[in-house]
Formats: sequence, structure tokens, C-alpha cells
Amino acid sequence: MADDRHLEDLAARAATGDTGALDALLSAIGPQVLRQCQRFLPCRQDAEEACQDVLLQVARNIDGFAGRSRFSTWLYVVTANCARQTYRTLKRRSSEQPTALLPIDAADPRTTSVIAGSRLDLLDALERLEAHRPELVAPLVLRDVCQLSYEEIAEHLAIPLGTLKSRIHDARRHVRASLAGTTADR
Repeated sequence: MADDRHLEDLAARAATGDTGALDALLSAIGPQVLRQCQRFLPCRQDAEEACQDVLLQVARNIDGFAGRSRFSTWLYVVTANCARQTYRTLKRRSSEQPTALLPIDAADPRTTSVIAGSRLDLLDALERLEAHRPELVAPLVLRDVCQLSYEEIAEHLAIPLGTLKSRIHDARRHVRASLAGTTADR
């Protein structure tokens, strides 16, 4: 895990204002961030847009990284938030465009790829969950999409492990119901 220690060191130095460390950090995390964005967004261009947003957020907010959690955990949170925000923006833009401007044969990713459709359905389900139970979204995304350990997530969110597991359970129940087109009991 020399790479992890190296990234942690770069992040700590960048947080203190070392611009050389920030440049090195951004270069080092770019490919990883793009892969993570692609877990959320099926279209490569959309994932690349989200990746650029992540790198910009890291550059702007690295001084807020206090080292209370690992840099990689902090980065997962930033990445998940930016990818979801990119999806919201793209969804809003598509609803604002007049349909006459769209090509008649534009492919709907939900019908052209099971994987792409599943990701979009999950993002929609997360949006619905956030509207009603926002405290459940981060634990679910960090565990099921970013695949962080329960311990890392509990530490990052500063909540007890039991509370975290309960929130993930509730979030999964709500998302499952949302994907099935039903409602979960509250």
C-alpha cells in the first residue's frame, strides 16, 4: 500500500498549500476518479465531465481536508457527490431541451444497455431517497457503489457502526422498493 501512503502524504502536503503536491495529487488520482465516475454514469463523456468536476473540487477544497479520515475516503465522497450532481444537471438539461431539437433516432441508454439502464435507474432511486430520507444516501453510496468498509464509512460519517448498518439496511429497502415501483414502509 505504498501508493495509499504516497497519496495520503500528497494530500496532507496539498492541504497545507503545497502546489507541487496538489499537481502531483491531481495527476495521480485522475484515472481512479474516472473509473469511479463510470460506476455512476454509463456514458464515458458524462463520466469524464464528472471527473473534471471532482478534480476541480479537490483542487478548490483540499485545504478543507483535515485528515480526520483517510484521503481516499474523502475522495470517494467528493466523487460520489460530483457524479450524482452531474447526473442531476444532465437530467435537468435534457428536460429543458425542446424535443424537436433532439434527433428522432436518439438511443435511450435504458433500452440499449442493461448495465447503463440499471445505473440510471439507481441514480433516479437515489434522487427519490434523498428527497425523503437524505441521511440514508451517503451510507448506501459509500458501501454499495464505492465499496468502502463499514468501519471506514462509520468513521467518515462520525456515526456508530450499528447506526450505519441500520441506515444501509433502510436505504437498501427504500431503493429496492423504488426500483420495483412500490413504496417502502417508513
